[in-house]
Amino acid sequence: MLDKRSYQIDVNYMIPHRGEAQTVSSYSITVDGSTIVSQLPYVGQAWSIPYGGGTGLNFKGNIDSYEDKGFQKDCRTIVLGVKNDEDSYVYTLNVYDNGTVYINVSCRNRDSINYNGKFCLASPQE
Repeated sequence: MLDKRSYQIDVNYMIPHRGEAQTVSSYSITVDGSTIVSQLPYVGQAWSIPYGGGTGLNFKGNIDSYEDKGFQKDCRTIVLGVKNDEDSYVYTLNVYDNGTVYINVSCRNRDSINYNGKFCLASPQE
């Protein structure tokens, strides 16, 4: 599914740059071809965002860049870039053989944040 760029990652743990790590539920990232649907909680400092906080990491956008760095030991790394009206983002996904995923999201106008999750075997279209 990584090769087809059609997958979902269910996020279960949030690790902000500032503040305490915490368990979360009902959050995910879905990649479908050249589109990403990011539904992630965000805690951290922001420098230049719309009044009221904007959409944060909850948006649907076009993937501007997608790089599969391949396998190193038991991990495959995917780096994808996305821009929207609020910010530009780099999602780094470290997908392990056991299905665990470590995610780092770097933003231009916000603190970076990390997440842990689980790779879903079913395609988001199924």
